[in-house]
Amino acid sequence: MKAAIYPNFQKNNALDCAKRLCDILIENNFEIFIDNSFKNEFKNKPRIKYGCFDEMAGQADFAIAVGGDGTILKCAKRLIKTDTKLLGINTGRLGFMSALEYDQLEQIENLVKGDYCVSERMMLTAKINNGGSIYMLDALNDVSISSVYANICDFNIHVDKRLLGKYRADGVVFSTPTGSTAYSLSAGGPIIEPEMECIEMTLICPHSLFARPMIFSPSKKIRFENCCERNPDMFISVDGGEPIKLSCGSWLEIAASEHKIKIVDMTGNTFYNSLNQKLMRPIK
Repeated sequence: MKAAIYPNFQKNNALDCAKRLCDILIENNFEIFIDNSFKNEFKNKPRIKYGCFDEMAGQADFAIAVGGDGTILKCAKRLIKTDTKLLGINTGRLGFMSALEYDQLEQIENLVKGDYCVSERMMLTAKINNGGSIYMLDALNDVSISSVYANICDFNIHVDKRLLGKYRADGVVFSTPTGSTAYSLSAGGPIIEPEMECIEMTLICPHSLFARPMIFSPSKKIRFENCCERNPDMFISVDGGEPIKLSCGSWLEIAASEHKIKIVDMTGNTFYNSLNQKLMRPIK
């Protein structure tokens, strides 16, 4: 079997975790791929093949992200249009999307036994038209739109070309079920089972007593129009990435992506375990 490792050494213990992971994979007769940029960190490890991660990940059975949820999201982007399964190992803080914690690496041998489940996750496609400049981006978690310095914004939302509403808020988050436990949750959105297929819309600090999150079927196309003339520039972030400016009069269209990401679940109950052990901690 083949595994491509995608580490984030800015996270605590990530380097030690990745090295130990290599030892366990070698013991279980895995062929290991690592990007050229990490040759120095793994120079004492045998049987590792180096190259371009994007090319090697497409040949691998598993891509293993070592870090936090952000690392998993970045790795997922590299797996679009591949059949490679994604396994997350948490060395960060929350690690909600991870299948394993740093002290559970011995469970890697279950990959050889086939003792794991695969959770298929929908993605969103964001089509951005900013003054005629078109961008197309995919999101596993969410697409958020807001202004700088928490300036209140005016915007319109259309669903399948029908006006849903004219809103005044700090912004809005469109999320997948996978992303329902991220920014959308903090903004007051509901938690959704990750295998469901739907598009969630959660307003950020709406200036209204009645605005509520909404759930749309995956067949819908949702258009966000920036009509804020007082503070004309808003900014789009896809899965927490670098912001893209959206000027007044420009628009963003959200739809379900044709691509999906296969996430490894080592227990078949990772989502509920994470929900219970991580998000519920403050009230226990």
